[in-house]
Amino acid sequence: MKLEADVSQRIWRDAAISISLYLAPIVLMFAAFYFTGYKPWAGSNALPFKVPQFIEGVFTHLSSWGLSVIVLVIGVIELIAGLYENKWTKNERFLDIACYILPKIVIAPVVAYYSLELLPKILPGAKGVFSWVPFWWAFAIIAVADDLTQYWYHRLHHQLPWLWRFHRTHHSAPYMGMAMAGRQNIIYTIFFSQTYLTVALTYVGMGYAALFVKVVKSLIVTGAHSSIPWDKPFYQIKWLNPVAWVLERFISTPATHYAHHADTTDDGVGHYKGNFGNMFFLWDIIFGTGIITRKYPSTFGIKHYQEEEWYAQLLWPILKSKKEGSELSAGGPMVGDIVPEKTKEPEPLPLEFETRIAG
Repeated sequence: MKLEADVSQRIWRDAAISISLYLAPIVLMFAAFYFTGYKPWAGSNALPFKVPQFIEGVFTHLSSWGLSVIVLVIGVIELIAGLYENKWTKNERFLDIACYILPKIVIAPVVAYYSLELLPKILPGAKGVFSWVPFWWAFAIIAVADDLTQYWYHRLHHQLPWLWRFHRTHHSAPYMGMAMAGRQNIIYTIFFSQTYLTVALTYVGMGYAALFVKVVKSLIVTGAHSSIPWDKPFYQIKWLNPVAWVLERFISTPATHYAHHADTTDDGVGHYKGNFGNMFFLWDIIFGTGIITRKYPSTFGIKHYQEEEWYAQLLWPILKSKKEGSELSAGGPMVGDIVPEKTKEPEPLPLEFETRIAG
């Protein structure tokens, strides 16, 4: 009970700090306007920042189809290099592919369509209301709002037992790589989709910055899940060490995110009870939930993973697992553990031995 009280107290304390973090870029923006006399909402002649056209084109293509191509290419490289170590079984393949395709071809289009249909009816006067916000300020505000919210969504699914099973699917993979990067229970995905934020921001006039945040975040998160440890040279090459120090405290890297997916904390490297950051690791530094070791865990996943059916991992609690004692089974525990083996009945003594004792 004391442990639960301590966790609850930390959550409320950190939530109070988060309010300041959410407000920080907004306050800084208006402070900058005050000291410079710039009033973009009043129809200032200064044009909002636009990136060069070729960069805008790159980001637009990345957002539409480029990221999918990057994920596919990296995934093929990982498979050819044998980085999944024969752990990508038929059940795991079905789950990873379904989790990758379903949100893109069903959830995102449906959410976007109905949001654009509903928003004008719910908030008829809000269309383009924030179009005056300069690009870089909009970028900072959206990046903080989006990623800090996802940090909390992620953290609560680890620290509140009744939420864990909705996020468990992402941690059941016994490997790191592009195949499992989007592996999530469908309920987890529906209740936190960046599509909602992007659509809403587009409606109020901040869609341009939202697009850039989405692409930058996707690149960072993709790199953090890849089984290719791109951050290793920053630790091995001495003159890059200062860059590594800043990098690993600012964004998620393979070393810090692999630790979150480790199946144990006993090796001093794994830290699945922390390292919750998605794009920014900075939140873990601020709230004390992160560790940095510059090492990579040797094993990933969940110790008590029973390779539950792919459909149960994708659609729990709508569909449940048939595996006895699983967290995803009917009546299963909220937070599971290794299922103990049944105690074997003692074998009967040989008849001759019994006769000797009786004699």
